[in-house]
Amino acid sequence: MLGEYTIAGRGAAEIAASVERAVGAGELEPGQLLPPMRELAARLAVNPNTVAAAYRTLRERGVIETAGRRGSRVRPRPATTGREYIRVEVPDGVRDLADGNPDPALLPPLAAAFAAAGEQGDREPVLYGAGPVEPELGRIARADLDADGVPDGPVAVTFGSLDAIERVLAVHLKPGDAVAVEDPGWGSVLDLVPALGLRTVPVGVDDEGPLPEDVRQALEAGARALIVTDRAQNPTGAVVGADRARALRAVLGEYPETLLVEDDHGYRIVDQPLHPLAGVTRSWAFVRSVAKAYGPDLRLAVLTGDAATLDRVRGRQRLGPGWVSRLVQRAVVRLWVDGSVDAPAVAAAYGRRRDALIRALARRGVQARGASGMNVWIRVPDETGAVARLLHAGWAVAPGARFRMSAPQGIRITVSTLTEEEIEEVADAVASAVGGPGVAGGYV
Repeated sequence: MLGEYTIAGRGAAEIAASVERAVGAGELEPGQLLPPMRELAARLAVNPNTVAAAYRTLRERGVIETAGRRGSRVRPRPATTGREYIRVEVPDGVRDLADGNPDPALLPPLAAAFAAAGEQGDREPVLYGAGPVEPELGRIARADLDADGVPDGPVAVTFGSLDAIERVLAVHLKPGDAVAVEDPGWGSVLDLVPALGLRTVPVGVDDEGPLPEDVRQALEAGARALIVTDRAQNPTGAVVGADRARALRAVLGEYPETLLVEDDHGYRIVDQPLHPLAGVTRSWAFVRSVAKAYGPDLRLAVLTGDAATLDRVRGRQRLGPGWVSRLVQRAVVRLWVDGSVDAPAVAAAYGRRRDALIRALARRGVQARGASGMNVWIRVPDETGAVARLLHAGWAVAPGARFRMSAPQGIRITVSTLTEEEIEEVADAVASAVGGPGVAGGYV
């Protein structure tokens, strides 16, 4: 059953850790059957309840799955194996439309901003004990949030959106708690939740964001948190409009103890207005990253939320990294003050490429989604086959397995660097890869 590997430990945590170490090292392979609980308990000379607790922990972390009398097995893709590994290796000569990156030509130059920040640092060095947020960055960020209708709250700075989301979840939830997440949704979040020992509850998404009835069912079933992408949802491009926001706020109003986490993924790259949900529940957080508009390597996001949540996040942050470099914060301030990104022009550029591809696919009988942002999502009957055929035709696209749980199969195409000349070629290749008109289409 286990071959040469021996599970060890006396307590539930030790037993679970022994299994997880073996899975991570490849000593226990996907699909491998674990011993029945009573058998393992006898072997380790522990109470069967101890093994049951260990197996429960492993299920909650996404390492194993249990199928009744058929026993417990290592999951085919345990949570310890990130979805980032579900990717296409792009050989030379193949056009990469899978990476999800912004167009480098639309990112601002950074040299002058960092030079100015460095000169300021020489005049006003930041030492231990200084505040974690550059005052001008906090002022500008808060003014932008106010203008977009985000409720008042303190401001913190984190190492990007995922860092903020992790910190918020960690200060509110305990292992085993359930989190409602978009499906399809951002693969990193779908990995992060089980990595924290939490359980994912999928919520369907259409062009206007999470489906209210799915959210209601998730909260009724006990989900303690909900993560929502307001604009440019990855991978579908969904935007929460005014009507959908009202419907979601109504549902959340029935569950005021829910932790709401909003990710404004489209900050400065979309032209649709923001309709925030924050303020309905007692605990909430709202995060904006500068990655897509100003550059992924800046590793900076602004986080706000209710006072208690932000106090917990900042307290834990002080015990870890302390703060995000004030040099980087000052450079971002310079980029903002100088107007280095023309947000309407960037949104228009991505919109033209996205809409042109969607229209080209529609002419070929392939329905695609992409209301905002830089990605297009296409339902396909066989994503593995579609990805392989497109790769053979010279186009690398992202397999839907990176972004979905129970949602139907699909592929994601990043349009950020697509040229006008390439769009018709891509559409031809996709139509051929998915089997022609009438095979792909429909919404999740």
